[in-house]
Amino acid sequence: MPEDLMVQFCAPTLAGLKTGSLFTASYESEEQLKSDLERMNELFRQKGLRAIALRYRGGKALLYIYRPRRLQRDLERADSREILARFGYAGMEQAHIRQNLCLAHLTERICASGDFPHEIGLFLGYPPEDVRGFIDEGSRACKASGYWKVYGDVRQAEELFTKYRKCTGLYLKCWRNGTPMEKLAVCVR
Repeated sequence: MPEDLMVQFCAPTLAGLKTGSLFTASYESEEQLKSDLERMNELFRQKGLRAIALRYRGGKALLYIYRPRRLQRDLERADSREILARFGYAGMEQAHIRQNLCLAHLTERICASGDFPHEIGLFLGYPPEDVRGFIDEGSRACKASGYWKVYGDVRQAEELFTKYRKCTGLYLKCWRNGTPMEKLAVCVR
């Protein structure tokens, strides 16, 4: 399991500060990837976390570590639904968003394109106004930049960026000092 990469790129998600995180890891085979995902999900089950592969190509897997309950809440926001509906996500008019269908559609869009679909920010916990700003304006109207490009509340985004950086630094230090993944991944219900 690529635990060092997971700590480096997913610490805020492991700590319960962020909805989801992405990272790329090398795998010799799809069987090795599936085995690692099974182990990760067994480890994460009690912590309210889940791991899936959004793409596997050329020995590289794009892994998504996320908090399903938080993702559900994020996707059910009216402004998130509007953005997702623009990109063909089904069921955006229903009261309860079918998270698995959204993840399947995201996976299809990632695999069909060489680039990341811009709505992926909603799956990572970025504010919908910032995701919409990037989709509609590109980089030109951006007010600030950090973990994502900010088009809305700069102060709030910069506070989150600071929390994420501090969390990542602390988690990397703990990891290097021998703290196991089971302790780094906190339980958030």
